[in-house]
Amino acid sequence: MILSLPRAVFGEVGLNPKMPKRKQHTRVAIIGPGRIGQAMGRLLARSGVPIAFIAARNPAAARRAVRFIGAGAPVGLADPRLQSASVLLITTSDSAVVEVARELAQRGKGTEARQGKVVLHTCGSLPAAALLPLKLRGAAIGSLHPYQTVPSPQAGVRNLRGCFWALEGDRRALRVAREWVRRLDGVSFSIRPQEKTLYHLSAFIVCPTVVTLMAQATRLLKQAGVPLRISRPMLRQFVTETANNFADLGARKALTGPAVRGDWETIRRHLTALRSSAPEFEPVYQSLLQAMLTLAGAGSTGRRSRKSKSKVKGQYAKSKSEPREAVS
Repeated sequence: MILSLPRAVFGEVGLNPKMPKRKQHTRVAIIGPGRIGQAMGRLLARSGVPIAFIAARNPAAARRAVRFIGAGAPVGLADPRLQSASVLLITTSDSAVVEVARELAQRGKGTEARQGKVVLHTCGSLPAAALLPLKLRGAAIGSLHPYQTVPSPQAGVRNLRGCFWALEGDRRALRVAREWVRRLDGVSFSIRPQEKTLYHLSAFIVCPTVVTLMAQATRLLKQAGVPLRISRPMLRQFVTETANNFADLGARKALTGPAVRGDWETIRRHLTALRSSAPEFEPVYQSLLQAMLTLAGAGSTGRRSRKSKSKVKGQYAKSKSEPREAVS
């Protein structure tokens, strides 16, 4: 039996004094409480948003999420009490959003079973239209996606506050999303629904890709005799400063290294070392080198620039065709 919970768990303790309380008839249900769902649930509850239900297919997962969030009652997707929620926040994996929306749309009676409701999802690669079955039942739909990495609920609680959020959808749904972003001291911006995949691709390029590159750098440093206790904090400092330079100066001015200087002797030594110690990474190095050369030449015009670019292309082609001999 699921007991009713005291009013305190609905977020009325520890409200953000700068934000007004929402009307008491507002009840939020979080559906699919994974990393983002749990982190958002805790932050929203602490800011005064009344989290009424935490829904999951696995009852144990719902109960764990309730304990982490500190609010709401654990329920299943078929629980009729979900009908009383005025806002549904779907935080499932991207691949499950459409299926969950379809299943929720089948609950209730009549073509206007979701009339007056707001449904939001946090998927970065799908537009609000993924919730179309619910819109056809009368709900206002939208999406809000944090441009942030959330490897765990605890990390999400730490870094979702103050981050950037991409929003799109119906006007009424956007009003709710913008209020939530304000409560989390974040920055919201609009995105073209039809270009959501490109938006998500941009996050893929800079987040898991950077982690992969840092892991490869750690491996090379280990081979060079640098222990992990040094390499990890050293790379964190290095990458953080690089990101600061990018934000402050722009890509072209923040770009450094042998490709920018035209130091082909160093690049050849890199390639020789890679072919000996990490041959599987050479294609990645070559692709990144080409992208760096393109960025380094961006904005340059005139005869001298064209001549320089031609020379760079020749050097790059030469670096790719040199014999793959290992260093002794």
